Amino acid sequence: MTDDSHKSTWLVISVSTAGAAGTLRVQVWRKLRSLGALYLQQSVCLLPARPEVVREVRRLTDRIHHQGGQARVLRMTFTDHGDEQAVIADLNVARDAEYAEVLERLPALRQELADERARGNATYAEVEESEADLERFRAWLGKISARDYFAAPGGQAARDAIEEAAAELAAFEEAALRAEAPEPTPTGEAAPRLRVADRP
Repeated sequence: MTDDSHKSTWLVISVSTAGAAGTLRVQVWRKLRSLGALYLQQSVCLLPARPEVVREVRRLTDRIHHQGGQARVLRMTFTDHGDEQAVIADLNVARDAEYAEVLERLPALRQELADERARGNATYAEVEESEADLERFRAWLGKISARDYFAAPGGQAARDAIEEAAAELAAFEEAALRAEAPEPTPTGEAAPRLRVADRP
């Protein structure tokens, strides 16, 4: 008898929204895509049976049933290790494509910071705008990472690029601080020190 205790468990999810409201089909597609589902064929997809995935799929199937659709979720293990590795490779390819899109769009933010500094336009308003852009990239990366179940190789490059952009934004913020709130010219006199009794 072979030991199957080491095998990973997967969820096979079959969904039909025929006869339900048209919006349900979009909701199901968006949710399964957000979980990183791998479609085997139309309306049938595969996900690793991680606890957090199982919870989300259970909530989704409840919603499908309540809105008039049909859903079936089966647990399975692969009998062939090679087949499982091929599925994992397909999932990693999908995640790497998403990481690549982050890497493709991120240089625009970094270039904008460089251009604004070159124009002498390092201001608090630009800091706020770029900070909001960076947070959107962080949120986007977080969503991809949450469905990156098998540590796709492109993830580290995307994380490194985000941190490099954050470092450039910090330097830009320092330039804005120097421009808008420059330090007073030293006069040779030490700044007065508050006595304990003077402190608020």
